[in-house]
Amino acid sequence: MLTLPNEQRDTMVATCIRALPEEGCGLLLGVSSGPDAVVSEIVPSVNIAHSAKLYEIDSRVLLKVFRRADAEGLEVLGVFHSHTHSEAYPSPTDIGQAPDPAWHYLLVSLRDVPTVLNSYKIVAGEVSQEVLVSC
Repeated sequence: MLTLPNEQRDTMVATCIRALPEEGCGLLLGVSSGPDAVVSEIVPSVNIAHSAKLYEIDSRVLLKVFRRADAEGLEVLGVFHSHTHSEAYPSPTDIGQAPDPAWHYLLVSLRDVPTVLNSYKIVAGEVSQEVLVSC
């Protein structure tokens, strides 16, 4: 289960909308307890792939966020990105690029209004949707 406070949800959606026509992306920072996690901060990144069909987090953002997480006793919980014209489900490219089986992969679909958010675990190419709780 992933808990996403409304303030963090709004920041994430705004990041994705600002990135249009490209996919928006960033990292999820927070704390976890077993399979459950709570997002305390959304860390936006420029999509260095500059694409409407795929995303790539800036390596400088990755390094900075991992160092900060270590220093502050937080964790990088996962990644978020938007799909500009498709549903909030991992594409084959998303599945192939999933770097960490412990991460939460949050997808934002901008195809419809209202915006749709879903969270997934991706382990060895297998996708499973997880409970996403807003608060």
